[in-house]
Amino acid sequence: MERFAVIGLGRFGFRLATLLAKGGAEVIAVDVRREVVEQIRDRVTLAVCLDSTDEEALLAQGIDKVDVAVVGIGTAFEDNALTTVILKQIGVSRVISRVASAIRAQILQRIGADEIVNPELEAAERWRSRLLAPKIMERIVVAEGASLVQVRAPAKFANKTLGQLEVARKYRVNVVALRRTVTEAQEDGTERRREVLISAPMFDTVIEPEDTLLIIGSDEAIAAFPAK
Repeated sequence: MERFAVIGLGRFGFRLATLLAKGGAEVIAVDVRREVVEQIRDRVTLAVCLDSTDEEALLAQGIDKVDVAVVGIGTAFEDNALTTVILKQIGVSRVISRVASAIRAQILQRIGADEIVNPELEAAERWRSRLLAPKIMERIVVAEGASLVQVRAPAKFANKTLGQLEVARKYRVNVVALRRTVTEAQEDGTERRREVLISAPMFDTVIEPEDTLLIIGSDEAIAAFPAK
């Protein structure tokens, strides 16, 4: 299970931390405002009130051991930038920092931010999906809380039929199509590789290694779909 830290619990940070925790992730929520920390305490793994520009305070709470840290500080850019720098210095491998302008985005990336998020343009729900389900290659939202996504077929699916896998029953999603790369012999003796689409696969359709599955289902079920 991946561990996340969400630092700065404004509207975006509060929502993202809550969604990640609901998705089954271990989440440390951080803010300097005690009243906000108290509001989120029962929704996440750990909620702490501290100054994120204090390196020792971050280390004391184990922030250096998280897999991903999201810096959601929006009103104080200096604190945002300093927090980003400190997180990278203490060893957090992936730091995602909030910005409100293109210029600030450039600054944050130059000082260490691995990715940038602009809450004015991107919803917390989208980032929840990106963080909890990085295996997803492409997503189309088809209704509230439901999506059509492309994922690599897990290795354990290889050489088994959809009937044997019982995807709908076990994983609560439906495979509506799959993409496969095939090799064809040419008249000149060479080989040509091309991609084919198998629409409406049947129970006896065999999943081959490196197939790409198009699955539809709830975002919760998709997030839990196996990656390997």
